[in-house]
Amino acid sequence: MGKDPWFPDAVGFATRVSAELRVGVVAGLSVLALLMPSGSPPQANLIRSVSDAPVFPTLATRQADLGATPTSDPVKRIAHWSAASQDHAAMPFVVVDKQAARLYVFDAKARLQADTAVLIGSALGDLSVPGIGQKAIADVRPEERTTPAGRFNGKLGRNLTGEDVVWVDYDAAVSMHRVRAHQPAERRLQRLASETIEDNRISYGCINVPAEFFDAHLLPVFSAQAAAIYVLPDQLTLEQVFGSLP
Repeated sequence: MGKDPWFPDAVGFATRVSAELRVGVVAGLSVLALLMPSGSPPQANLIRSVSDAPVFPTLATRQADLGATPTSDPVKRIAHWSAASQDHAAMPFVVVDKQAARLYVFDAKARLQADTAVLIGSALGDLSVPGIGQKAIADVRPEERTTPAGRFNGKLGRNLTGEDVVWVDYDAAVSMHRVRAHQPAERRLQRLASETIEDNRISYGCINVPAEFFDAHLLPVFSAQAAAIYVLPDQLTLEQVFGSLP
């Protein structure tokens, strides 16, 4: 029996359908691209604006590399989220875990490079008092000595004494800087070296870093560019500070 021109053989029919489907998908994506306004948010922002299911499944496979370094669950969550969403914009970034009084430096591929104990604000709390940056040190009350939580655009700069620091929140006068051991009674170096966390709360809000670590790991990062600094909260949840996280 001869072939009916309206019913091609099975292989030819499947090939034609597959080709037409591919054309349809490409055309649909092209129309979608034309409909989107210029300056549309990047993939990272789209993920943050919807439910837990990622908009782009490939992003879910990107994770930070923490190696064998023990870290808290909040550090893992924020590092993996930054890597998956590319919130760090393919640049190095820093995570400060206030509850553990520890700082972590990641490279541009979200691989953990180094970590250290740090000193932080003596008061519990995740917000800065309005106008705190304009107050003289002597006027800052004990309950106001907080290290604010959040995502900050860290930049290298200088303080009033000319010392190079990494500004975390310039308006609130919060920075990362080398630990200053000018007051022996404060025992800042001993506090950094101790295994306890409670005695790491001593500053007016700034993040005190061992001098060698600052020079070896922070200066090279922030001398080249601004970079993200994620300061994890004491009392608020990650979602309250950073928004919805997958």
